[in-house]
Amino acid sequence: MSGSSSSKGPSVDFETTKAQRAAASTKIVIAGGFGVGKSTLVGAVSEIDPLRTEALVTNESEGVDDLAAVPTKATTTVAMDFGRLTLAEDLVLYLFGTPGQRRFWFMWDDLCRGAIGAIVLVDVARLDESFSPLDYFESKGIPFIVAVNEFDGVPRYPAEEIAAALALPADVPIISLDARDREQAKGALVKITEYALTRLRESLTVNAN
Repeated sequence: MSGSSSSKGPSVDFETTKAQRAAASTKIVIAGGFGVGKSTLVGAVSEIDPLRTEALVTNESEGVDDLAAVPTKATTTVAMDFGRLTLAEDLVLYLFGTPGQRRFWFMWDDLCRGAIGAIVLVDVARLDESFSPLDYFESKGIPFIVAVNEFDGVPRYPAEEIAAALALPADVPIISLDARDREQAKGALVKITEYALTRLRESLTVNAN
């Protein structure tokens, strides 16, 4: 029975339920264009086996999605990626990766509902594909940071130049990372959590005045 005791103390089920009840959970969205590394980031940092909804890339997207820059990509997310990361005993992040192909963008509203913030992954070789995701979060009023995924063999640019090229508001953080690296991916999640909480405090202060 859950919550029962023995000579060894409370049961494992009781301890798990107690910890879950005490922990606050929050939702973070990982977004960006097709093939920028969203699934990779979720998979790298999730403490559980990530839930993936992938399908083979087919010619159904011809004329809708530009696949020329990612010719080796064989699969695409068609609904979402889902993962979980416990940042502290009292804070659990639930990660939702959005589909990158435009024909699946109608799902974004549902995936982003209730999110406190978003990480927009960017490939500097395809910056033009970042404008629509950035415009989306700006229009929804969802705090976001920009994370430049440093693909192998791609030129590196100062954050200031990328921010200018993307016409980012001055207060939006921009970082660089390797989406395959767990610690760097975790750092991005910490960054958006901190930024989202700062934005929330600012909003509460303004409303209080």
